[in-house]
Amino acid sequence: MLLKNVRLETALKKVKGQTLATETAIFDLRIENDRIVEIKTHIAPADQEIVYDVEGNLLVPSMREMHIHIDKTYFGGEWKACRPIINGIQTRIDEEKWLLPSQEATSYQRAEAMIKHYLSQGHNHIRTHVNIDPIMKTRHLAMVVELLKKYEDVLTYEIVAFPQHGLLKSDVAGLIREALAMGATHVGGVDPSLVDRHVDRSLQQIFDLASEQNKKIDLHLHARNSLGLYEFEKIIAYTKQYQYQGKVTLSHAMALGDLNATELESIAKKFAETNIDLTTTIPIRNTTMPILDLEKAGVGVSLGHDSLTDHWSPFGSGNTIEKLNTVAQRFSISDEYRLSRLLGFATNQLTPLDSQGIQQWPRVGDKADFFTVNAQSTAHMIARNLPIEQVFANGKLIATRGEVDDSIFK
Repeated sequence: MLLKNVRLETALKKVKGQTLATETAIFDLRIENDRIVEIKTHIAPADQEIVYDVEGNLLVPSMREMHIHIDKTYFGGEWKACRPIINGIQTRIDEEKWLLPSQEATSYQRAEAMIKHYLSQGHNHIRTHVNIDPIMKTRHLAMVVELLKKYEDVLTYEIVAFPQHGLLKSDVAGLIREALAMGATHVGGVDPSLVDRHVDRSLQQIFDLASEQNKKIDLHLHARNSLGLYEFEKIIAYTKQYQYQGKVTLSHAMALGDLNATELESIAKKFAETNIDLTTTIPIRNTTMPILDLEKAGVGVSLGHDSLTDHWSPFGSGNTIEKLNTVAQRFSISDEYRLSRLLGFATNQLTPLDSQGIQQWPRVGDKADFFTVNAQSTAHMIARNLPIEQVFANGKLIATRGEVDDSIFK
């Protein structure tokens, strides 16, 4: 496969030490199997070689969706708003006891619609949380494993065995073990204090389950202020005790938006030392995780949408370029350099230019996972929330202007 007229970022244009623009140039790229094998200003097509003219569109590395629930969704079905909350998170847990069985007949089709949507939006990796509860047991997990295997040629994935109704509260440790044996990569958890009502017992069971089978951990944390900070300190202690550095993710971690500067600096240092990473949806309805300060402190931060539309929220889009635009607006980022650096939150820090403006991607030998946008630079793409033109995964063109080529997966 040959891509003609590809725009690549090559350097930063600086005047008196200030970055004013991103420099780009037009190249041709040759792809063989799943790798980039040649990058030149001009490459002549070989006999019978498939050629795509990208028409000067910008090449951008594929993104990661690091927090989603594909097993329970309204996506692909009729519009439904959320029911009013009358008893906090318990409202949704009680709702799931009848809602999830009623959705089971369409859960595969709706989860597949979500996967296709994420592919069309330039993602080549997802981490999905999957309910493990007394009602559905491991049926959702079996469905998700089967579905993701269908797409593993173009999509890498992680699966969190998620005790939505509480690990202790719903007594599902046995089901979690079963889910891990079926293919889950992470042990999940939710609010050791607010849901399970016993921080130490909940965390000890989570770390026990994970360490038994050498699985990673991803915890939903919604506690605020000092209670949330207490949970963070406990998780850090358990991470050290179990030697689980680099294997723990904290999702949402709402209390990080409540801490004063001294508290934030202290906890960020501890996260960095234990290599605990964070995932956030960048909520705008209340305080937001201070991701720029955390990144500066050496803490890994990634983004997720949590839902596209379900009984928890009707607002998700699956558009991570839009999510990066939200980050920029939330933290008042408007200059070329800082806008361009935001891409790293969506790509595990893979950006066309490094922090010094030196080109580092793409290179010969790199995996052919990327998308094209009619943009002058990464900063332009994020600031203007520009649409994706083409998506390439594993060396194949899989989507054009939001439409996935279904013939690839038959």
